[in-house]
Amino acid sequence: MYGLIGKMLATQGKRTELATILINGIAGMPGCLSYVVAEDKSDEDALWITEVWESQEHHAASLALPSVQEAIAKGRPIIARFGERFETIPVGGQGL
Repeated sequence: MYGLIGKMLATQGKRTELATILINGIAGMPGCLSYVVAEDKSDEDALWITEVWESQEHHAASLALPSVQEAIAKGRPIIARFGERFETIPVGGQGL
């Protein structure tokens, strides 16, 4: 399996809009076992995205999907910057 945990910062006041774009853009991603978008409790502009994939190749292939490309295009103008990014190797858990 392949995992990613990343922080994304929206432009001021646009976090909810960005979260909605990300959530709506995840439908039908083959190999995606888990995709969670969460608000940071201490930063009103930050989101944390936690992903678990069957493989790194599934993640890479997802970036070419039309729904993901559309989400990227819609979200790009309201992404202020990216924060920390961690690659992981999931070993188990609920729902996996």
